[in-house]
Parts: sequence; structure tokens; C-alpha cells
Amino acid sequence: MTTHTTTRPARASDVPALRRIVEEIGLFPSELLADMIAPFLDDPARDTLWLVAEAGGRPAGLCYAAHETMTEGTWNMRALGIRPGDQRKGVGATLTAALESALRDRGQRILIVDTSSTDDFAIARAFYARQSYREAARLPHFWAEGDDKVTFWKDLCAV
Repeated sequence: MTTHTTTRPARASDVPALRRIVEEIGLFPSELLADMIAPFLDDPARDTLWLVAEAGGRPAGLCYAAHETMTEGTWNMRALGIRPGDQRKGVGATLTAALESALRDRGQRILIVDTSSTDDFAIARAFYARQSYREAARLPHFWAEGDDKVTFWKDLCAV
């Protein structure tokens, strides 16, 4: 079942709801969120982008990407998180498509995303493959012994 979702840039008023999402899914320590999002909220034209997905009038997910320093037009999707009740309803695909569109509008070329090789991240790897990302690299034992870093890649100009 697909949820009707809209996307927009994050606002300061979203931070409490986004923090709850981060806590619910264990995306990263939620106390880091305020400092992570602050530069974007202060200046949305910076080399970071925070998007919020809304479903039913409330934040259902978040997406965070940043420009890779010392590159021309390469960005890294550093976080994609969806509220548990809104997962598997198209919210992640909507956010990813919105991020790609926003980056294309900025004239950017490439979007990468890193994930883990463990079984716990099999759903994430399958999701990125369904969104037409290609596995570009594996760094053995990057996150921990036996846990490879898997990097997916998408050419934003080829769409």
C-alpha cells in the first residue's frame, strides 16, 4: 500500500518529530540531530540538504545529503529514515526521488549512499537497487569485522 506523501525542505519546527523518528528506528544517536541539521536551517543554500516527507499532515521520514568535498557535483545521501508505521508504503522512494530532483535542479551529477553488508541491511540494499542505484564498491570490514561498507551510486544526469 502506498501512502500519499509530500516532500519539502526541513524546518526548525520539524526537529522534535524528526528526533522521534531517528530514535524510533535507531538511525543515529538522536542527540546529534540538532547540531547536524542546524547549518541547513541557518542557510538552506549550503552544501547540505535536509528533506522531510509528510504523510497525514505529519513528518513520516527524513533524508539528509551533503556535497562530497573536493568533488564536482557529487553528493552523499548520509541518512534516510522512515517512521516504522510508514515504512514499506513508498515514503522512502518518494524522499529519494525528491532528493534526486533537487540535486538535478542544482546541476549536480552523482549521488552515492553507503550501507552495510550485514543481513540486517539486506532490505536497505534491495531498496537502493529498486531505485536504480548500482553497487559501485565494497570495502571489506569497514564498519566492523565481517561488516563491509557497500556503496551504491547513481548518475543523476542519465535519468
